[in-house]
Amino acid sequence: MLRMSKMTDYGIVLLTELARAGNETRTARELAAGTGVPLPSVSKVLKGLQGAGLLVSHRGASGGYGLARPAEEIPLTEIITALEGPVSLTECGAHGAHPPAGTCELETVCRVRGHWRVINRTIQDALGRLTLADLCAPVPRLVGLGVPSRPAAPAQNPNSTPATAGGVPS
Repeated sequence: MLRMSKMTDYGIVLLTELARAGNETRTARELAAGTGVPLPSVSKVLKGLQGAGLLVSHRGASGGYGLARPAEEIPLTEIITALEGPVSLTECGAHGAHPPAGTCELETVCRVRGHWRVINRTIQDALGRLTLADLCAPVPRLVGLGVPSRPAAPAQNPNSTPATAGGVPS
């Protein structure tokens, strides 16, 4: 199963809260109160995001954290990479064209290694098209990225008779 860590999830929640705040700064305590993320986790995640250059901190009476760039300029891949490391399904896909020897015991005989790179690149590209601003927007904004804009039609009961024009079964 593909799954982000809880801390990465928290990081995305905290960043969307900061993006919604606009140019205002928020303290770790305010972010914890506003999001429900425990304060120790907020502090840990904020330090990681600041170290990755996604946040800036301001000292003083009106200090706190703010985004280092506009939300429209922060791709989801950058957020995930800052908190998880490179986005990749497999070890060989996490590296460049020539991963270090010993990454995988099958690398010298693997016949799908090149395909994993294509799959990993596709996932990175898809996540790179989403920005922090997209995550702050209502869900329909994501429609152009392959996310359904409305729920799928309910499945028909296999025991029911399909209707034709005029509502008369055929």
